[in-house]
Amino acid sequence: MRRNSGSLSLAILLMLVGAFVPVVCLIMSIQFDQNCGGYLKQAADANTVELAKQRIDIAVKYMEDNHLTDGYTSVLWRTEGDNVGYWYNNVKACQKELAECQDGSQLEKSNVLMKVRESLTDDGEKGTELTLPKGISRYPNNALFGVLFWISALIFCIGGWKLAIWHEYYF
Repeated sequence: MRRNSGSLSLAILLMLVGAFVPVVCLIMSIQFDQNCGGYLKQAADANTVELAKQRIDIAVKYMEDNHLTDGYTSVLWRTEGDNVGYWYNNVKACQKELAECQDGSQLEKSNVLMKVRESLTDDGEKGTELTLPKGISRYPNNALFGVLFWISALIFCIGGWKLAIWHEYYF
């Protein structure tokens, strides 16, 4: 029996196309962590005001350069956990406090560092986690990526179905 490589190629192509959007979302998440999230984590973990300010300045510059200063990451309804403006203003307030206590006493500096840590992190299931709006790495295109994700899932399933039919027919 002759094997139909066209059906197999189509099935594999559909599955690759279907996997494209989740891979793009993963890459965007990694890029956000490298350019902003990692610096916020380092600011929260810093032992000196100078180091915390240096790290938070880098994160704030990224936030401003990429317009992560207002809006909501949610698509269907607005929740405060998705409020980008609140998150940005909170980080800016930390930056301002760090700048204002540069010449303060050791006690003042320690208090500011604890306040920054409390502002930037929360206790989560996996320990201490950064406080970030959900989906911030895809913002402001969260609706687009939501639609593309469902389309890619459908395309991936169609490819898997075609592959299953090809495998059942030819094996």
